[in-house]
Amino acid sequence: MRRLPRVTAALAALALLAAGCGQGGNVSTVDVMGTATAAPTGSVVDGEVIFSIDGVPDVVATAATGLATPWGLDFLPDGRGVVTERDSGRVLLVTAPKVPGHGKTSEEEGEVVEVGRIPETAPGGEAGLLGVAVSPGFATDGLIYFYVTTDEDNRVVRAKLDGDELGATEPVLTGIPDGLRHDGGRLAFGPDGFLYVSTGEIGDEQLARDRESMAGKILRITADGEPAPGNPFGDAVWSWGHRNVQGLAFDDQGLLWASEFGDSEADELNRIVPGEDYGWPVVEGTGGPAKYAQPELTWPTDEASPSGLAYAGGYLWMAALNGERLWRIKVADGQVSDPTAFFAGKGGTGDYGRLRTVVRAPDGRLWVTTSNEDGRGDPAADDDRILLIEP
Repeated sequence: MRRLPRVTAALAALALLAAGCGQGGNVSTVDVMGTATAAPTGSVVDGEVIFSIDGVPDVVATAATGLATPWGLDFLPDGRGVVTERDSGRVLLVTAPKVPGHGKTSEEEGEVVEVGRIPETAPGGEAGLLGVAVSPGFATDGLIYFYVTTDEDNRVVRAKLDGDELGATEPVLTGIPDGLRHDGGRLAFGPDGFLYVSTGEIGDEQLARDRESMAGKILRITADGEPAPGNPFGDAVWSWGHRNVQGLAFDDQGLLWASEFGDSEADELNRIVPGEDYGWPVVEGTGGPAKYAQPELTWPTDEASPSGLAYAGGYLWMAALNGERLWRIKVADGQVSDPTAFFAGKGGTGDYGRLRTVVRAPDGRLWVTTSNEDGRGDPAADDDRILLIEP
């Protein structure tokens, strides 16, 4: 279906580092090498390496089942996941089950608690309650940010979490064009402390070409919704000429990567440079005039339809909807290579169906959401799910 338009010696070194990092039950993530090879990377609890990254993802547990199109995912400082449901407008806190580590699996399931709903949510098509980002200052401000489609627009709002109760929402950035498709919706706080917001062109290609519009862009704003200092045009726009970016991730060098839906020719992975024009709809995939930024990698649209994107252990991990697989991509010094697919299954059906979001948890594992209840998948009895993966 086509979517609507556009390790032995190394482990010893890891254990040595772990001895200096584990403190009183705290969880630490240790990157031994931030290269594009399958270098040992791991998570440490009480001075013990609980798993190491070998670049081959293993599903070790299921954090949640029976969800209704989970879309956004981020983490509180205590390790619980904050999850949004696109159509219901629900906000959930998910506590992962205990997992033995070192690739061993657990049959236990996590705990899911509804903490509130975003009342402005006006779902329809691809629109609704989408991305979520926990404030970098959550320990003191308690704020969580959301990207939501309302009856008027797409917007960024925030609310304070008090225990297990989400407070009233407050608008942060309003007036982003909205539609039934191509709404973008990913949020991510960067290493600079500013909030990055991906938007789509809502099916109107020329909005991506309109530099004054917030549609078909990546935006960079302060926590209060103002254009961030140093933005290339003096407004909220960070990059432009995008069709529908649904994945944002920063690597270990602070470089921003974005996964983007193509139309019928090529899906893209782009390294985002401030002020650059990524060419849609003049260019899809590679080629075109030199003034347009070129993608770092492309895929046939039936192998990707990329949504979420995460960085862990020298790799970018990209969730594919139509492609029904998880892509692993080597990354080093701003270059990417060797895209490899996992969970692709046989006969065109993935092991877990459509994959929407992938995020690295504080303990170093990946959380991956399915999206089989979104009207375009073939849901299993326990869908939608959140999978826990040791990468």
